[in-house]
Amino acid sequence: MNTLSDSNPTSDGRVTTAAANSGRDGARGADVRRAEASAGNADQGEVGKFDALASRFWDVRGEFRPLHLLNPVRAGFVAERATLAGARVLDVGCGGGLLAEALARAGAQVTAIDLAPGMIEVARLHALEQQLAIDYRVAAAEELASAAPGYDAVTCMEMLEHVPDPARMTATLASLVRPGGSVFVSTLNRNLKSFLMAIVGAEYLLKLIPRGTHEYERLIRPAELARWARAAGLDLRELAGIELNPFTERCTLTRNPSVNYLAHLVR
Repeated sequence: MNTLSDSNPTSDGRVTTAAANSGRDGARGADVRRAEASAGNADQGEVGKFDALASRFWDVRGEFRPLHLLNPVRAGFVAERATLAGARVLDVGCGGGLLAEALARAGAQVTAIDLAPGMIEVARLHALEQQLAIDYRVAAAEELASAAPGYDAVTCMEMLEHVPDPARMTATLASLVRPGGSVFVSTLNRNLKSFLMAIVGAEYLLKLIPRGTHEYERLIRPAELARWARAAGLDLRELAGIELNPFTERCTLTRNPSVNYLAHLVR
């Protein structure tokens, strides 16, 4: 596990440091300016929507509960298909750090990026409390691609359906991973079933996630993702569905990608 050694735990298990408390306002302002300058292939309305919810990201009973339920399955999918111990892993669109923390606990050297400054601030503080060393940055994927770092694995979960040009984002993800490395994507299929379950059911009837989280026209069929991946030099190795039972709250992998699905791509 990657740990931070310069943190002081309080009596309730939380961790504080002088640096974390003194520089947050200045860092937050710098992150906002950096996000505005690094918009890249991003919809600022979508970024703002998630940034406004950042303070509640780690509330396991709040709006992000479905992500908390999905995360062990997502992390397990990645861990079973890529060697994480000592690997350099990039998490694109990391939000508040759910997957990034799981990858770090598995021994990966994690860099995690998002354009929502509030999310990055929450992620940094939570990692500090958990004594996890994760390199969180307010940055667009295109910025890191220009440096050609060649990560061993790149993850992009629940983000492709929120960007203006998902085909271009797929190409950016491909440029970030080394030859032979893996890209992992999760997103939502576009069909009547996914519309009824992921939008009507999850957003309006069961209210599992905030209304307006997804737009049907932006959802992505597996065939579209496979086509974009081939054009970017990626080979689709595996496709798996993710099924979340809202009543039992059990999440499992399936062979049916008709609603939520995960893709394993290799360069």
